[in-house]
Amino acid sequence: METARKLVDNDVNPDWVHRLQALLPAFADRAPAHDRDGSFVQQNYADLKAARFFSAGIPQELGGGGVDYATLADFITQMAQVCGSTALAFVMHTHPVLLNVYKFKNAQDAKARATLSKIAAGELIIAGTGANDWLQSNGRAEPVEAGYRVTAHKRFVSGCPGGQVLVTSAVTTTLAGDQVLHFSVPLTAPGIAVQNNWDTLGMRGSGSHDVVLRDVFVPDDAIVARRPVAQWHGVWDLILPVAMPLIVSCYLGLAEQAAVLATQACQDKPESARDLGALRNQLRLARLVRNTMVEQCDDLCFKPGIGNSDSILAYKTLATNAIQAVVAQAANLVGGAGFFRHHVLERIQRDVRAAHFHPLPEAQQAQISGRIALGLSPV
Repeated sequence: METARKLVDNDVNPDWVHRLQALLPAFADRAPAHDRDGSFVQQNYADLKAARFFSAGIPQELGGGGVDYATLADFITQMAQVCGSTALAFVMHTHPVLLNVYKFKNAQDAKARATLSKIAAGELIIAGTGANDWLQSNGRAEPVEAGYRVTAHKRFVSGCPGGQVLVTSAVTTTLAGDQVLHFSVPLTAPGIAVQNNWDTLGMRGSGSHDVVLRDVFVPDDAIVARRPVAQWHGVWDLILPVAMPLIVSCYLGLAEQAAVLATQACQDKPESARDLGALRNQLRLARLVRNTMVEQCDDLCFKPGIGNSDSILAYKTLATNAIQAVVAQAANLVGGAGFFRHHVLERIQRDVRAAHFHPLPEAQQAQISGRIALGLSPV
């Protein structure tokens, strides 16, 4: 089986490659139980933390591992080949970290430097809200002395059972109108409660529970961005090129493993060769698109802009369609065996459906891309 891409050959990555390879067999062994029980991949997180993967992408000068962006994307694909839930939860920690790396590398941002140094020193783990906090956000942030009091109900907070820091947003009212505040707050802060209600079709081990904030104090210095409600803002031109290639890398790993299972099922069945070849065409397309996304991120040196965001969102749609086509074709080739709960492909078929929910579903992405092509605002 071809790899998604060749790992970058430098002085840092070989050691990290060996660290990950040492962890993957145990991840694979634990995956069926987490899927069956809907339990969070806590031990996998503990193993990743012990091996310092949660600070792997932070520059070495700030105490991190100095692993480049493309290699991290490959690591996520390899995790997903054995446990999609672990890979997805890890992505939702990694992309906020790498957003701060971008700010540090390109603007020497003092707040980003302090954040990254703190994460590396304590191997802190982030849990962030996802698709439910798109342009609109939800919840209220009421101004108080030296900060805000936030009340909100956040969904899809992947990895929150293993996290120490919540990255999210809420709406406050100003003289200029409603604004969305982006901020971080400790998950142990008074007023924060994890709902333990993640019981879903797929990605069952990702711990993507609801998190409820009730009158939680957020200091002024925890606010990292402000933007108008329900409008496109430059913050997305930073977030999307960092986050989307990593998210797609997770689902690519599912497709890679589905292709392996399909190829095994087709042994001694030459009549299946054409269908297997069609599957591999879709897999090559998925790899090509994912790799293009990673290259466009340019190891966190990309130039942000609406054109860049437009292409990243379009690539996400193209990759998702190809990835889901691979898994669907693999299910046809494996046949009835892949319909049983004990078969890895049964779990993959459920896990891959979650790709739809990440920004943006195809219909919304096409609407935005069409508006941009017409010279209109994205929304």
